[in-house]
Amino acid sequence: MKLTQKQIELVDKQVKRLIAGDSYYGKLYREKGITGCTSQEDFEKIPFSSKDDLRNAYPLGIQAVPDEDVVRIHSSSGTTGKPVIIPYTAKDVEDWAIQFARCYEMAGITRKDRIQITPGYGLWTAGIGFQAGCEKLGAMAVPMGPGNTDKQIQMMQDLKSTVLCATSSYALLLSEEITKRCLKDKVFLKKGIIGSERWSEKMRKSIHEGLGIELYDIYGLTEIYGPGIGINCTKEEYIHYWDDYLYIEIIDPVTGKAVEDGQEGEIVITTLVKEGAPLLRFRTHDLSRIIPEKCSCGSCYPRLDIIKGRSDDMFKIHGVNMFPAQIEEVLQKVDGVTSEYRIDLAHDEETNKDVMLVTAEAEGRVNFENAGKEVAALIKSRIGVNPKVTIVPEGTLPRSEKKTKRVTDHRSF
Repeated sequence: MKLTQKQIELVDKQVKRLIAGDSYYGKLYREKGITGCTSQEDFEKIPFSSKDDLRNAYPLGIQAVPDEDVVRIHSSSGTTGKPVIIPYTAKDVEDWAIQFARCYEMAGITRKDRIQITPGYGLWTAGIGFQAGCEKLGAMAVPMGPGNTDKQIQMMQDLKSTVLCATSSYALLLSEEITKRCLKDKVFLKKGIIGSERWSEKMRKSIHEGLGIELYDIYGLTEIYGPGIGINCTKEEYIHYWDDYLYIEIIDPVTGKAVEDGQEGEIVITTLVKEGAPLLRFRTHDLSRIIPEKCSCGSCYPRLDIIKGRSDDMFKIHGVNMFPAQIEEVLQKVDGVTSEYRIDLAHDEETNKDVMLVTAEAEGRVNFENAGKEVAALIKSRIGVNPKVTIVPEGTLPRSEKKTKRVTDHRSF
């Protein structure tokens, strides 16, 4: 998908504004002789930006406005290194709220809804983003934040919340608890706005059946406003994104070359009007594809496929490159096995070989030994790796109020 003339003009403004300043990217563009953007060809000469850049510029090296124009900062968790700090101007905050309100509207949510917000508040962009969009829409926000499941369910009943905002992991936990307590008929939820991590079709089905609600995929990342830059509509599963605020291209994650619309690759995002920390050609590592066809809902906003995983989620075992999504696809094929699993990578000193241990949950009605053999055989035939598989009762693996960690590598390299 090529830039429109309007988008080219907005990118040109961003480039010129960065060059005129003394931020990390302003210096970089001056060094590379970049002076503006008047065409698609010019745009493709702009170097990719990455999370490594943002860590190198820590704490506020990417800030592109004076301090007095910054009204807020947000940050990533920093679990894999230095945290990433993103400054926001008042316009950035307003633009983000507008985009988020669009997401709610795209999901058919109105001012009459009561929206229970369970993601975390603070430096993380999630909770406050869900709330700002809710307030911009004019609906009632129930800003619970994470945890305290007993209180979550109590407030859900007492306030008759109609919309649940959560990570898929926490939505699953709430679904299981409500089912366990036989409260499905005592909650008033109609829709779930789910984000922050990819989720399998099996998990989606479990949440849908447990809570009896319509589910929507909301997309976003801390570096690019936060959640709310895209969502699927009521008609189809593909994610509409707001091309008056963002330009999205899909590249081959290995070569960095653009792929044709419809082909899968890595999402690269350019912020067209962001002020505090504009990012041009930011590599997200999220894997998806552009859906070129027009949506049956009639919206003119372009679309992405649901996020298939992350290019940096890849791990290697026995010389084979693997992604967690491949294990999820296998689990979906086995009757009675649920969406919950864990992968442990270790090294067996006796045999001097790496081993992959897969632990998955299953319903009590199935034979665990047979289910384990079926999972192992499917992984072997489809991926070419011979794993050790353990099947445990449903509810055994830990549940998370945020994102669930699926892969732990115990090997020392």
